[in-house]
Amino acid sequence: MSEVIVSSLTNLQNEVRYGGDHSFITDEPLAVGGEDAGPDPYTLLLAALGSCISMTTRLYAKRKGWPLERVIVRLQIDRIHATDCLECAEGTEGFVHRIQRSVSFEGELDEAQRTRLMEISHKCPVHKTLTSKIVITELKES
Repeated sequence: MSEVIVSSLTNLQNEVRYGGDHSFITDEPLAVGGEDAGPDPYTLLLAALGSCISMTTRLYAKRKGWPLERVIVRLQIDRIHATDCLECAEGTEGFVHRIQRSVSFEGELDEAQRTRLMEISHKCPVHKTLTSKIVITELKES
């Protein structure tokens, strides 16, 4: 995987560089002090998950020769009290982030194919990352 380098610019804006010569700007909305010059961090997180779901299901359908024409992934993220989280199996203290998703498939797919693609959509690498324990450590300078 390629390295991502984030450098602060003005106010809350950052330049994100990756893959040698690619870059984009991140920012916060006006309502929280940004200039709305690019996506905010949580939008990027949802975009990563949605893109991974779409790519994973499209690759699976292509390998199977299924007539999948389009994948549409809708995502929302909320921060809720852990005691209000019906899906949570662990502790009930503090807050949890809950991502809600809706995945739909366009194309001449039968019900069995749609069901299988929905199962596959939960197996994308970013979904697996977000639902597993994440360890963040200091990167050693090279």
